[in-house]
Amino acid sequence: MKYYLIAGEASGDLHGANLMKGLLKADPQARFRFWGGDKMAAVGGAENLAMHYKKASFMGFVEIAKNLRTILGQIAACKEDVAAYRPDVLILIDYAGFNLRMAKFAKENGIPTYYYIAPKAWAWKESRVEKIRKYVDRLFVIFPFETAWFRRHGIEAIYEGNPLMDAIAERRQNLQPYARFIEENGLDDRPIVALLAGSRRSEIKFNLPFMVELSAEFSQYQFVVAGVSWLDREVYAPYLAGSDVRYVCDKTYELLAVSDAAVVTSGTATLETALLGVPEMVCYRRDLPTMLIGKMFLKTKYVSLVNLVLDRECVRELLQYQMNMPNATAELRAILPGGAKHDRMISDYAELGRLIGGSGASDRVGARMVELLKEDKK
Repeated sequence: MKYYLIAGEASGDLHGANLMKGLLKADPQARFRFWGGDKMAAVGGAENLAMHYKKASFMGFVEIAKNLRTILGQIAACKEDVAAYRPDVLILIDYAGFNLRMAKFAKENGIPTYYYIAPKAWAWKESRVEKIRKYVDRLFVIFPFETAWFRRHGIEAIYEGNPLMDAIAERRQNLQPYARFIEENGLDDRPIVALLAGSRRSEIKFNLPFMVELSAEFSQYQFVVAGVSWLDREVYAPYLAGSDVRYVCDKTYELLAVSDAAVVTSGTATLETALLGVPEMVCYRRDLPTMLIGKMFLKTKYVSLVNLVLDRECVRELLQYQMNMPNATAELRAILPGGAKHDRMISDYAELGRLIGGSGASDRVGARMVELLKEDKK
């Protein structure tokens, strides 16, 4: 069968690639076309990559407004490409603002639509539920609490586990011991605190300077920022200049594996850090208009996925004005080895892992999609 997948950011590229592997196991004759990135291209062939997410990654109300003409042009181009390919199914991966428009287009053109990694309507923009109900044929979720939430809204969602467990299980096989990691990356022998400042320019702009400032309070540790290859090192350089903060690129899991603690922006990284067993605190700041509008629409008590899954505070969230030096230094001391919160957080992570489940989600979802497609074609 022919599959068209759309992912608009790095995490979607990762999970899209693993899903494609699962689809190939269930349907060895599968053919792909996709919007995504290098990981999806490695599975489905670079010649089938219609658009790289690097060209389509916009975040926040201000950034989206500034690039609206580009975004609308990309939506039009995607519609044209999907129509030309005429897939057996359109698989949408997260990226709700873009993908719900594509779901509407697919419905109007008779293309079955499966949504993988559901829009976080339970957090904000609950109005998206109506669009999901109207335009999406099958909804696949990645958090156990989502099935009950969507059922209350008249949608039977499918949960087969969280694909992060697959990514972590795969990467764990090649994680380096501390001594080799510091040698290969030019680090000294002090214990490490990882800085995960986001994967977009705007996130780095608003969060990395504070993290660098925080590092000066902990001279006994070396702070290392996890860079991403789709952003030039020069994006980070102005904020690191004159500091002792080090930089590694495309080694987030490897860095976390040798870190005593982490300072993380909100997002998938909060869950990845917890599942790797690294004590963390969340520090997140954005431009004022984005934060004010977000606060108006946010429906949840928490922003980090760790706290949302556990339904209680496990990791401290320092957002906007709460993100100040007294709060951050006190919290980081508490979660470092020997700190008042360290052991409790590790215990909470064990509970989190039990709730999320084990690896194999990508294969299970791929098999379920192929099964449902065959049923629907009868």
